[in-house]
Amino acid sequence: MQFTALQIATLLKGKLVGEPEAKINQVAKIEEAKAGSLSFVANPKYEEYLYSTDASIIIINEDYELKQPVKATLIRVKDAYSSFAYLLEKYNEIQSNAGKKGIEQPSYISKSASIGKNVYVGSFTYIGDNVLIGDNVKIYPGCYIGDNVVINEETKLFASVKIYDDCSVGARVTIHSGTVIGGDGFGFAPQKDGSFKKVPQIGNVIIEDDVEIGANTTIDRATMGSTIIKKGVKLDNLIQIAHNVEIGENTVIAAQSGISGSTKIGKYNMIGGQVGVVGHIQTANGTKVGAQSGITKSIATPNTSVNETPAFDYKASLKSQAIFRNLPDLQKRILELEQQLAALKNQINNS
Repeated sequence: MQFTALQIATLLKGKLVGEPEAKINQVAKIEEAKAGSLSFVANPKYEEYLYSTDASIIIINEDYELKQPVKATLIRVKDAYSSFAYLLEKYNEIQSNAGKKGIEQPSYISKSASIGKNVYVGSFTYIGDNVLIGDNVKIYPGCYIGDNVVINEETKLFASVKIYDDCSVGARVTIHSGTVIGGDGFGFAPQKDGSFKKVPQIGNVIIEDDVEIGANTTIDRATMGSTIIKKGVKLDNLIQIAHNVEIGENTVIAAQSGISGSTKIGKYNMIGGQVGVVGHIQTANGTKVGAQSGITKSIATPNTSVNETPAFDYKASLKSQAIFRNLPDLQKRILELEQQLAALKNQINNS
């Protein structure tokens, strides 16, 4: 597909500087862009490429001050990064709407399942009893959808997603390949003989609207009640969400993090990669957690930033890291001072 600078500027409500009929048929990173490419500059680190790139159209911030002339047609907007992401989203929508439709064979769909309009079901998919699937849902090959599952409109399940019985998925949700929704929570009661007896997990998982879940992430069903992923949450690949956890609205969690059972994560949290959170605690709205941190107790103050294991105040942790790096020098100085003090004592005793 081909678009003109005028079409893009109109869509973004941006200011066009240059040739309105400049055309693009692809997007590219600014440092790799060729003629016919659309790119953007939001990070000053890439400013040098703005003047040398062969890109035909570049999106930049409206307050960006040019230091040299540029060859490309510019579209000035309030936020270049967000505008570029918006364009990619619109392009993806066009591609999705032009994509596959209908039910491929072989697939199994229960006679009691209800399938909406314009739904795509890929081959080797299983859809169980009493399933409700909304309009414009896309289910790619090899997916499993258990009994009584609800999947609302415009949701997309990529290949090999598994959704266990009784779970609910909202509208405009994207779930990437290999993810398992509604597997049993990790519940085992210790016995007198040292063995562990499984505690039945009879709850479900509720995923609200506009959530995105990365590949090979697992979200366990509740022991009783529901594990809840609130609207707008974005989960990376390889994340473990345990039973009865609640993730607040518009929270983002990076890869390889794990949230233990019955913990409640607040709204607008930002959790870095490889973070571990113990069970039965809460984090306040706006909490930020540095990568590889361990959260061992509740965080009650909103907009707190923490780091390290066990996690504590972010700025204090950076100061501690700086001191830690200097420990060999500090030890050397202490030893020298001790030697000087000993020499001074000897001198006083001998005088």
